[in-house]
Amino acid sequence: MESSTQVTRVADTRCETGEGPIWHPDEGVLFWCDIPSGRLLRYDPKRDRHECVLDGDDALSGVTIQEDGALLLFRAGGRVERFDGGSPSTVATVGDAAGTRFNDVVADPKGRVFAGTMPTGNRLGRLYRFDTDGSIEHVEGAYDIPNGMGYTTARDAMYVTESNAKTVYRFDYDPETGALTRRRTFLDVRGEAGIPDGMAVDADGDVWSARWNGSAVVRYDASATERERVRFPAAKVSSVAFGGPDYRDVYVTTAGGDDRASEGDGAGALFRFPAPSGVRGTAPFRSAFPTD
Repeated sequence: MESSTQVTRVADTRCETGEGPIWHPDEGVLFWCDIPSGRLLRYDPKRDRHECVLDGDDALSGVTIQEDGALLLFRAGGRVERFDGGSPSTVATVGDAAGTRFNDVVADPKGRVFAGTMPTGNRLGRLYRFDTDGSIEHVEGAYDIPNGMGYTTARDAMYVTESNAKTVYRFDYDPETGALTRRRTFLDVRGEAGIPDGMAVDADGDVWSARWNGSAVVRYDASATERERVRFPAAKVSSVAFGGPDYRDVYVTTAGGDDRASEGDGAGALFRFPAPSGVRGTAPFRSAFPTD
């Protein structure tokens, strides 16, 4: 169902691949990144101002918030950095990801981080789990672009997107061990335009899926029935996150800002719209990967 919600362009950036939006409740700001440039961006809604807080020398694909409020940055070459406003410091490197880069990442309720990597010419992408003891494990399968992830409200299942398969999977998830089992298809959009990209899950368990080359964010209930579709003036809608003091604002990143003539007038910008009445998100889980 097409939504009549009006979206607001809150940061007229021209990101080539805007991604990884995450609300930082300690600072009251939204962070996101432009993957190819390695830039980390920040939007402050109180001042209605955005800025680049970190220029990178290689790709930056995803961000989590540590328990102490610092950020973990997931980069090219399997590298993970800690960033707390100064110079980033490398805290981990995944050896068998040296020839690729990370893609979407998400912390879990116990402080672990699940992070996907992009396919290469001779290998599909992988999904890794960064555990709170500092160990890193390839946990599940191979993916033709692993992407948006999230958890059910009961924390008993986890969603994982495989973009080029145009599928979102649902796994049984054990919060005590981080184990993923019994993969099955939650959402199959092979009959639609665009591919599923980043996602968010609201406090009621509805799944909000960004649609790359589909110009939309699509909301589904827990049975995968479409509830609404919010349109954007950008073909490549890349990810979605809830923010604001009560998590009733929905922030959306887009890509293609280097070619607005083809990708749309809003390509590469950051957008916001109000969540429907009675709907809100939840605070992002914090990572607890050791960085000392």
